[in-house]
Amino acid sequence: MKSKKQIALVAHDNRKKDMVEWVEWNWDALLDHSLICTGTTGKLVEQTLKAKAGKNSGRKISITKLISGPLGGDQQLGALIAERKVDMVIFFWDPMEPQPHDVDVKALLRISVLYNVPTACNRSTADFMISSPLFTNEYTPIVKDYSTYISRDLAR
Repeated sequence: MKSKKQIALVAHDNRKKDMVEWVEWNWDALLDHSLICTGTTGKLVEQTLKAKAGKNSGRKISITKLISGPLGGDQQLGALIAERKVDMVIFFWDPMEPQPHDVDVKALLRISVLYNVPTACNRSTADFMISSPLFTNEYTPIVKDYSTYISRDLAR
């Protein structure tokens, strides 16, 4: 993981306000990294960063916007994690509201754990991650070796 991180930002509808507030608070640090967002969250994050950074800052906003989570954005993000193109995930999910794509959410969280990607599911954890010295430094996560699982004998 390089010092410039690939950071995924995702928020369910009832948590988008929290995400916008978090981005407003951390905009300066986020501009040093590349962001990947799903659907509407990406639009809100981009608007927030443009408003905070202004046109005169000389700093480029690097943001990739995927499709909406329920329409496959969670799966797109999961594929990027499996391809090792995501360094950390900040996912403000709503634990009080059932989602039509709950299975996709579970799969996304599973894949982030499988590949040992730092994942914040609430604002406090996101604050700890972004304030860590590891956030701006190179870091080599330990990823479990699944080669024995892949090469197991299935002919029984």
